[in-house]
Amino acid sequence: MTTNVTYLDESTAAGWERTLYAFLAEKERRSGSLRTVQSYQRMLHDFFGRSGKTPDHVETQDVFAWAYGVGLSGRQPSSITIGARLACVSSFFRFLIRMKVVNINPCDPLERPKALPGAPRGLTADQIKRLLDVVPRTPVGLRDRAIILTLVMTGRRRAEVINLKAGDLSIEDRVYYSYRGKGGKTGKRELPPPAVEAIHAWLAATGRSLVAMEPNDSLWPDLRTGRGMTSGTFYTNLRRYLKVAGLPLGGVHVFRHSAAKLRRDAGETVEEVFHFLDHSSLAVTTTYLRRLEGQRDTGWIGVAHILGLGEGQ
Repeated sequence: MTTNVTYLDESTAAGWERTLYAFLAEKERRSGSLRTVQSYQRMLHDFFGRSGKTPDHVETQDVFAWAYGVGLSGRQPSSITIGARLACVSSFFRFLIRMKVVNINPCDPLERPKALPGAPRGLTADQIKRLLDVVPRTPVGLRDRAIILTLVMTGRRRAEVINLKAGDLSIEDRVYYSYRGKGGKTGKRELPPPAVEAIHAWLAATGRSLVAMEPNDSLWPDLRTGRGMTSGTFYTNLRRYLKVAGLPLGGVHVFRHSAAKLRRDAGETVEEVFHFLDHSSLAVTTTYLRRLEGQRDTGWIGVAHILGLGEGQ
């Protein structure tokens, strides 16, 4: 990982860059998410590049102006974006305070905007079938089909699936996959046969096989470069498939929602879905499913009876 932060005081730039590198390295170890680290790196690079100050000279108004200002997209930031920016800078300054590099966190006086989460959406079984029907039977299409089925059948997050390597799969009496999830959680689970079959079909179409691949080989190599494909490539293809299938446009996380809802449709309990998703608590899963499924209302029957309306009116 490299950082190229531009600072006003070049005499201290090397020292601050080492501190930033140490922060990002710790963040990766603690979170287990390379995507989070890359996001923090981009935001900190942008913040210090725009402010032109070293951390010991940053003031609250500098953070406020950047967090609420127009970003690289040219659009006003949403409350979620503002919250993410403040969380990133604040986390860095908490690290600096722990390391006794600075004494004050300039983010402390700032209030975080209230972020209203959007309603989670999950595709139904019929919608997933429609989606798979429009994915072409080309090598790229077979790869994307295998990724979709792996996402739906395992419920893992985007980065966890896109970053899978041949060595993460072990063939025993069944095929298992090892993963490192959010918060550094690790596990080994069975890879459902529909996903295994789709992976074998995709690899066969490109002259590959699991047993012949090196452990560090990506399961999803780019056909032009041979390197692991990026999540952006899959996202672009997915949006095209959704449009052709006449389905609502969405991101890759829709498959995690879909996986949870389909498990419930198949009869699994909330506790079983909790373990399946690796949530931090059962309360998180309960809220997650309630927002996906809606909350059933049976109290209206008694109210209708009191009003003499009856159940059918």
